[in-house]
Amino acid sequence: MSERSPYLPPRWLRNAHMQSALGSSPWRRRRGAEALAATGAQTFEHLLDAGDGVRLHGMHSAVPGTAPRGLALLLHGWEGSSESSYMRLTAAQLLRRGFEVFRLNFRDHGETHHLNPDLFHSNRIDEVVQAALEVARRFPARPLVAAGYSLGGNFALRLALRAPAAGLPLAHVAAVCPVLDPALTLVQMERGMPLYLRYFERKWRGSLLRKRALFPQLHDFDDATLKLGMRALTEWLVLRHTDFGSLDNYFDGYSIAGQRLASLQVPADILTSADDPVIPVDGFRALQLPDATTVEIASWGGHCGFVENARLDGYAERWVAERLAATA
Repeated sequence: MSERSPYLPPRWLRNAHMQSALGSSPWRRRRGAEALAATGAQTFEHLLDAGDGVRLHGMHSAVPGTAPRGLALLLHGWEGSSESSYMRLTAAQLLRRGFEVFRLNFRDHGETHHLNPDLFHSNRIDEVVQAALEVARRFPARPLVAAGYSLGGNFALRLALRAPAAGLPLAHVAAVCPVLDPALTLVQMERGMPLYLRYFERKWRGSLLRKRALFPQLHDFDDATLKLGMRALTEWLVLRHTDFGSLDNYFDGYSIAGQRLASLQVPADILTSADDPVIPVDGFRALQLPDATTVEIASWGGHCGFVENARLDGYAERWVAERLAATA
């Protein structure tokens, strides 16, 4: 079901690239830290057993003396972390609505490169499912809900697909600008403004350098490898560090485009923008979804931006909190 979006930024905020840049700007990161601190929540770090020796790190926040309405699991985007601005801002919105919040770091994100020797890649959904089960066991507040941004939105929706079979009591998910077809997303970045491709290449190279320094005997790739462009570097990762055999098979492994979400049993809400410079909006219009899933397409917002005003208030973070709180 498609919904008309009420998001209406002022005219000076209707540029997709401005929205995308402001969404992850230092000002928003500072705003997120301030908003989270203002809730009065106590936050503690946790290491999770994600199966097969994998350890994942996360942050649990709760307001002392408050009986929780539920527990929200938040998933960041590629090369983001539990401390990304949208993660903190969403956590603050949910904490104010009475939720406990767990912000999970994917493998090799945040300050977690030392926890696991093998590299992160986007098909590592099984360890995220296991981590979610461990979070639900440690913090049994119900309902359990989840949300993610960009690649984290893709993971959240795949988590929802697998939840019933895994025994995960997931009641609702929300996804902001989720990656649908990663092959098309890469083409979109290659054809569009170089800003996005260069940003992710720089962040990923930094991550790989940290991994090489920590595990030099396992990761002995040279500097020439790190200078490869996004497509060539991704293919190198796939051929050397996965069993997919080809770039196409790897992308297909975590695609949720077309009919892939038709079997969703967990209610889901999806928010995206028509001007997203990274993820083509036509893919959202072509999704085949169950009745309990909604798609809201805003005319503006860029990629995970949705900034509302000069104070850098965010529509997306409030939208996530409202959709998930409705379940409780």
